[in-house]
Amino acid sequence: MSDATLLLRAYARWRRGRLSMQDPLSVQQETLRRLIGQAASTRFGQRHRFAKIRTIHDFQAAVPLRRYEDFWREFWQPAFPRLTSITWPGTIPYFALSSGTASGTTKYIPVSRTMVRSNRAAALDLLVHHLAGRPHSRVLSGKSFLLGGSTDLRVEGQGVLSGDLSGIAAATVPRWARRYTYPPPGLALMADWEQKIDLLASHAPAEPIRSLSGTPSWLLLFFERLASLFPDRPRRLAAYWPGLDLVVHGGVSFAPYRAAFADWLAGGHAELREVYPASEGFIAVADQGPEEGLRLIVDNGLFFEFVPLDTLRAGAPTRHWIANAETGVDYALALSSNAGLWSYLLGDIVRLVSRSPPRLHVVGRTSYFLSAFGEHLSGEELEQAVLEAAAGARVTEFAVGPETAGARGRHVFVVEFAQPPPPDPARLADAVDAALLRLNEDYAAHRHGGQLLPPRLIVAPPGCFAAWMAERGRLGGQNKVPRVITEPALLGSLLRRAGA
Repeated sequence: MSDATLLLRAYARWRRGRLSMQDPLSVQQETLRRLIGQAASTRFGQRHRFAKIRTIHDFQAAVPLRRYEDFWREFWQPAFPRLTSITWPGTIPYFALSSGTASGTTKYIPVSRTMVRSNRAAALDLLVHHLAGRPHSRVLSGKSFLLGGSTDLRVEGQGVLSGDLSGIAAATVPRWARRYTYPPPGLALMADWEQKIDLLASHAPAEPIRSLSGTPSWLLLFFERLASLFPDRPRRLAAYWPGLDLVVHGGVSFAPYRAAFADWLAGGHAELREVYPASEGFIAVADQGPEEGLRLIVDNGLFFEFVPLDTLRAGAPTRHWIANAETGVDYALALSSNAGLWSYLLGDIVRLVSRSPPRLHVVGRTSYFLSAFGEHLSGEELEQAVLEAAAGARVTEFAVGPETAGARGRHVFVVEFAQPPPPDPARLADAVDAALLRLNEDYAAHRHGGQLLPPRLIVAPPGCFAAWMAERGRLGGQNKVPRVITEPALLGSLLRRAGA
């Protein structure tokens, strides 16, 4: 296999030069201007008078914030599956199937051919930043292993396909690049996750893998399958792929998985690099260290807006953009894209850590907000409380939901640990309670006022969450374990699986 890293280095030098001179404000202004110009003749553009929009203020006055359900009901569902010049010019050829993490409802996210090219360019940015940190890397001298869902695409209509985003990426990968990708089509098409993991773990060690990408929880599940099939090898990725250069993760908070990945990466030279991809667009990539934020990709067909959470929840949202968004503030992220999304609320909560260049942390989901009893707990606070309470015991997964106990309420936590014996549930519940009392004044007020009982905590048996996700048809790929579960039936199914 020829080494394409030399060509990548030449591109990386050019791209880093462009990035070093980039003015995010003018680039974002131009991005929005181009998007509006391209979509002016669409049904959406005509309704919102795109032809008359001249400034970002004009745009925000003309186009309200919308969620997926609003777009689906008003614009996409009536014409589905052939969206021709509805919110983006031409016919949308692909829909990325995205499961609503908290509800499980499948979403059909439009993916235009322009968006496919944008996603490809963003993936190159990842490699550009990797080479900046590891100039001697030979990341393209072997294969890139994407641990995704099935690449099988379903025909929705003439010339219109739907499926996992990794399947769309596989279907549109340039011919020259296919020799550098893994798994091969036969394995990539498999929908049975358990069988697929077994076969990948059996065959992948023989491949010259230089990079690994996936959701942290499913990557760890794959690593454990490797260990079970090859018990004579050390529990280190370097024992399988000595030339591994790069491990890419994204999609969920990395904090619960950091220690486990450190163990698997020990003894090798591969670096971790985080990305922020979504079905709606490739948003950001780590260009510096793991704690220094992800750099927004501002010149790739996406225009970003930042909505303060308090105004969003109050029903009177304030809308900022890169020019006036502040660091250290939690915002709901909205984007307009070259696939026909306009001021679309992603459901993610971000916090800017710098503005030039713009870098951010993803700190949670708007759906990962627990206030069943007026306690106003964020996903970030819940995660911090669980990890603090674990006191060094390795948490593999957890979820929390509300339940009533007589006239009052409480939270029930389901927590799975990596290694037996698990900590005492009663001690853990007390520690979680203490952490939340310290972290959140509303929680403390409700606890001290008696409206909220102490939490209940259930230690789940090993493999509980994977089995629960499989039971729901959500195992592997881009599916994510919901951290906050407010639907009683969904919470009940997890509690039954955990033996509660």
